[in-house]
Amino acid sequence: MLTDRDWAALEPLIEACRPPAKVPSPHLRRTMSAILWRHQDGAKWRAIPEELGPWWRAAQTFIRWARLGVFFRQRTSSPFRRSRTDAGLDAVL
Repeated sequence: MLTDRDWAALEPLIEACRPPAKVPSPHLRRTMSAILWRHQDGAKWRAIPEELGPWWRAAQTFIRWARLGVFFRQRTSSPFRRSRTDAGLDAVL
């Protein structure tokens, strides 16, 4: 799960880069935690723990945003330079 500190740093980047939606997802933090968990662990999407929400929501969000270049835009626009070991954010961003 993303810590409050990690989410505070990540949320503005996500909001600036994510595709516009009619209603922002109330599960965005949990979905991002699931995406990061999957990429840190190297597991299959269906292995995402239940407390991180439905696996299909994380997979669908990641695939949709990857196609739209959201993660690339986050990485290139990010003022943060985090190490690969710091919450694994660099691996996805």
